[in-house]
Amino acid sequence: MAKESKRYWLTFGPQHVRRPLICEMSRKHDLLFDIRSANVTTEMGLVAIELTGEAKVIAAALTWLRRRGVEVNPI
Repeated sequence: MAKESKRYWLTFGPQHVRRPLICEMSRKHDLLFDIRSANVTTEMGLVAIELTGEAKVIAAALTWLRRRGVEVNPI
C-alpha cells in the first residue's frame, strides 16, 4: 500500500507531558514521525508532528492517541 504524510497538532495535558506517547505510538503502529515544532511545559505540550505511513495505520495511531487523552487536530 502507498504511504502518505500528514501533519497534526497534538495537545498534551499535564498528566501526559512526561510520557513518551509519540514514541510508543510510533512503535505500536509502525509509523515514522517528524516533530516539526514543539512547546512543552509542566502544564501542557503542543507538538506539530508529521506522520508517514499507510492511511489506515495513521488513522489507528490517531485513535490510539485520542484514547489516551491527547487532543489531535489536522494542520
